[in-house]
This record gives sequence, structure tokens and C-alpha cells, in this order.
Amino acid sequence: MTEKVAKLINQQINKELYSAYLYLEFANYYAEAGLDGFENWYKIQAQEERDHAMLFLQYLQNNGIHVELATIEKPDCVLKEHIDPLKAGLAHEQYVTSLINNIYSAAFEDHDFRTMQLLDWFVKEQGEEEKNASDMVTKMELFGDDAKSLYMLNSELKSRVYSAPSLVL
Repeated sequence: MTEKVAKLINQQINKELYSAYLYLEFANYYAEAGLDGFENWYKIQAQEERDHAMLFLQYLQNNGIHVELATIEKPDCVLKEHIDPLKAGLAHEQYVTSLINNIYSAAFEDHDFRTMQLLDWFVKEQGEEEKNASDMVTKMELFGDDAKSLYMLNSELKSRVYSAPSLVL
């Protein structure tokens, strides 16, 4: 693994942990708004992001690369309406996709096929994350103004359970 690819993966660990912080911020917003289903959704998203960070961390360790943990920034977002976290979540997932693509591009350039194989899982995962985030925005736009529909959507999100990723490093 080249120094460039290792550095990008080290940075990605920090970005994944920031994502977890961001999603906990969204969960806090929804908890305060009394939308426990949305709160649950984002708490699970935070768990997923922590797991992603750990997968990258373990991958570096398995390859004898020093892991350098950096400061995790405080989320800087203004959340005034129930749709704000959802829109910010979609934009953030698109940003994370661009980061994964940058690492993939560097690994491809260096013929680092093992890292590319790892990243194949993350590329697929990001496609799912963007689709889920986009669907959440769409549902809120369709139903968020109607109290009964918002209640049903909140109830649907409350039933989501955490499932750890099954990726062999």
C-alpha cells in the first residue's frame, strides 16, 4: 500500500467518525422534537458509521500501517425544520461517496488491488446509503406536513434494527 492510499484511508477513519457524530446530532434533534423513530434511524446510522471507521482502521492494522487518529470536528449544522437533517444527511452521504471514490481512484492508480477489493464493498454501501437518504427526503416531502402520515413514517423508522456489516478483511 502506498503512503498516499494509507493517508487517504487514515483520513477516511476520521470522516467516518465525524459522520457518526453528525448522525448523533440529527438523532438529538429528532429526540427533542419527539420523533423517536427518526431518532432511532439516525442512532443506527451513527452505529454504522462507527463500524465503517473500524473496518478501515482494522484494514490498516492488518496491513501493518500506522493508524493516526485525528480530532473529530463538532457537527456544524442548523436544524430548524424536520426535513433539515434529512437533506443534510443526503448531502453528507454524497460527500462520503466522493471521498470513497477518491481513495478508489488512488488505489487504482497504484494498482493496489487489495484495497480496491475492500473499497468495492464501500462503493456498494454508499449507493445504498444515498438511496436510503434520498428516499427519506422524498417521504418527508410527501408526508411530513400531515400529522397522521408523519406519525406513520415515524413508527416505520422506529422498527429499524441495527445489523453489523459482514465484511471480511
